[in-house]
Amino acid sequence: MENLLPYLIIGFIIIAFLSTSIRIMREYERAVVYTLGRFQGVWGPGIRILIPVVQQMVKVDLRTLVHDVPTQDIISRDNVSVKVNAVIYYRVVDPNKAINQVENFMEATSQLAQTTLRSVLGKHELDEMLSSRDKLNIDIQEILDKQTEAWGIKVANVEIKHVDLDQSMVRAIAKQAEAERERRAKVINAQGEQQAAEKLAEAARILSTQELAIQLRYLTALQEIANDRTNTIIFPFSFENIAKAFKGEGSASLKE
Repeated sequence: MENLLPYLIIGFIIIAFLSTSIRIMREYERAVVYTLGRFQGVWGPGIRILIPVVQQMVKVDLRTLVHDVPTQDIISRDNVSVKVNAVIYYRVVDPNKAINQVENFMEATSQLAQTTLRSVLGKHELDEMLSSRDKLNIDIQEILDKQTEAWGIKVANVEIKHVDLDQSMVRAIAKQAEAERERRAKVINAQGEQQAAEKLAEAARILSTQELAIQLRYLTALQEIANDRTNTIIFPFSFENIAKAFKGEGSASLKE
């Protein structure tokens, strides 16, 4: 038994060494490796052997990360107070920079997203926040992506989720929308009356140049009124036309 003890100790040391030195890296992982505190390189996926005590490594996930930006109090350019929150999608493209250039790239990206959200939206009016979200999303994404490039971070997308208003502001916007609808209705009504007046004026010009057309219009109106026999109707007729009718000038049209 005493002869086996040294072998057992050696075996235990070997097992302990292997358990602390062997690392298995997944496809979406990278390892930033340090030897005696100095940056050595970035290891890819597969089985890796790390020298205990001498070497250390930090794993970095290369998959796209999703982060909710906390709700921010923002005052728009037209002095409206709103609460806005958003979500950002980003990933690490350079593990070396993500670990060595910033202390905590997740926290740094989150804080930068919050300040950028307030800065960009504060330059726009409330109507733009509500109607031009796609443009604002692109503006915020481009600013974030440019600033996080030094950290080895790629910001793929930014989406504004909610723009919350006070109830007083909601009522004011509702009144504004109602006033806008009334204005449009009045404009459409005025345009319709203008077009109708133009058509009537055009018809009057045509009738003024065609005497027989006026007589036919009189006859058509008489026929329409004759269908209602409940009332006595006086239909105005030009004395000039009556005289012409007696002279026979308008007899042909009356027969028709």
